[in-house]
Amino acid sequence: MAIIIKPLVTEKMTKITEKQNTRFGFVVRPDANKLEIKKEVEALYNVTVLDVNTMRYAGKSKSRYTKAGLLKGRTNAYKKAIVTLKEGDTIDFYSNI
Repeated sequence: MAIIIKPLVTEKMTKITEKQNTRFGFVVRPDANKLEIKKEVEALYNVTVLDVNTMRYAGKSKSRYTKAGLLKGRTNAYKKAIVTLKEGDTIDFYSNI
């Protein structure tokens, strides 16, 4: 499977989860579709997924000036999925820390 790369634990996603405690975010493979994402989340976390929203992010060019000169690079492109769970279901990302 390996459609889900990692869960999103950022300030913005934490704010969304606190507001609606049934929504969780994941970084997924760019070629994954909503049905595959739903199936994998349900299998990994034993929850019922009601809805999946996906967003694609393009990589951005970055440059910075250093003592050695101008350094250029590029950030990675990725796909983000926000899943809505059935009322009462939850995912605890911190349980195995």
